[in-house]
Amino acid sequence: MRFSNGNLVVVVAFAIGLAVAHAQSTVDQLEPLVETSAHRIALAKQVALSKWDSGTAVEDAPREAQVIQGAIKAGETKSLDQASVSNFFKAQIEANKLIQYSLLADWHRLGKAPDHAPVNLAGTIRPQLDQIQTTLITELAATAAIRAIASCHTDVAKAVGLYVSMHKDNFSPLEAIALDRAAAATCIP
Repeated sequence: MRFSNGNLVVVVAFAIGLAVAHAQSTVDQLEPLVETSAHRIALAKQVALSKWDSGTAVEDAPREAQVIQGAIKAGETKSLDQASVSNFFKAQIEANKLIQYSLLADWHRLGKAPDHAPVNLAGTIRPQLDQIQTTLITELAATAAIRAIASCHTDVAKAVGLYVSMHKDNFSPLEAIALDRAAAATCIP
């Protein structure tokens, strides 16, 4: 079979078009996972305010272990690998703590936190985090095949970049850094 230069250009352009469409489709499929991670990060300020008010430390190893064990158990019901679920939720927790540490340091430098109503961490914020965890588990299961492909790290970085650019008016640079941190363990090794 012979291709003329014109036919070859058409075939190459078509193949490139398919590759770009596939990459965009992959990024689009990761977007719900990225968005839910961003929602989790958005709660970090409320967690920090609660910890400011109570004087408790950012580090809460027993709670972190409870969250990770709950995620692993929920992930097992969706046939997710324990190690990948554990790594993913450790990254989510670390991203949240990044925000907390930064905000608390800012407030210590200022000598006060922003004016706010009392924040009920156990009664209000943790149930929201638990609901987000359930959603993240569902999204991890829905994206398992994508998270295992060679281009996963690139696709996740593009999905995070797309989310940040679409929300730049109400998403701070610190939150963007935290979202990158939260997404760091998305891919299945």
